[in-house]
Amino acid sequence: MSRPPTLEPVEAYALWARSYPAHAHNPVMQAEERAMLGLMPATLQGQAVLDVGCGSGRYMLHALRRGASRVTGVDLSPEMLQRAVAELGVLQPDVAAEVELVQGSLAALPVPDALADLTVCGLVVGHLENLQQSLAELHRVTRPGGMLLCSDVHPIGHAFGWLRDFKSGNQRYAVRHAQHLYSHWHAACATLGLQIERVLEPMLDPADIPAGARFDRMALEVPVALVFQLIRAS
Repeated sequence: MSRPPTLEPVEAYALWARSYPAHAHNPVMQAEERAMLGLMPATLQGQAVLDVGCGSGRYMLHALRRGASRVTGVDLSPEMLQRAVAELGVLQPDVAAEVELVQGSLAALPVPDALADLTVCGLVVGHLENLQQSLAELHRVTRPGGMLLCSDVHPIGHAFGWLRDFKSGNQRYAVRHAQHLYSHWHAACATLGLQIERVLEPMLDPADIPAGARFDRMALEVPVALVFQLIRAS
């Protein structure tokens, strides 16, 4: 089977947004989300939450359901933000929280310093080559003592040739994705003053795999995501 064309993230998500729901919709995302939610505080009452690379708003929805008083979503893709508007709209008027959506890049977030008590960045950092620059921005927008939850596709996937791919119409595409090793995370966090509290390496749950799905069986033997709980020390 030939490899699909690789698109830059802004091009890819312009196409993907049409079919991108606000929930984990494949086995890798389901494994990643279980780990992320297991590390997210059970209650976020009175907390300001920033979701960087919010996409269609899945972690914004989780933050609102846990009682966050202010939730801000940032995404590079206007099309994904439009999808988030539609998805978040189903909660109104049941949610009293302040909700804001902003277009912008993780490389230079258009939000003030120390905005968030909790910053979430799910499956985004791999779209950027410079991990330290990405983490520096996440550090900047999180208050001192605040928590960051970050995830990425596990770097072991690169060894197997796995792609972040999707289908639009009759064509399959891949999204550009850089490999960030655990050692890269450790070095960047040490430089920036981010304490690594917990690291999870979730694996697929066979129950999430649809009957008849075609996939690399090695995916059942290795982790599929790398998930970090970080604290901004200063």
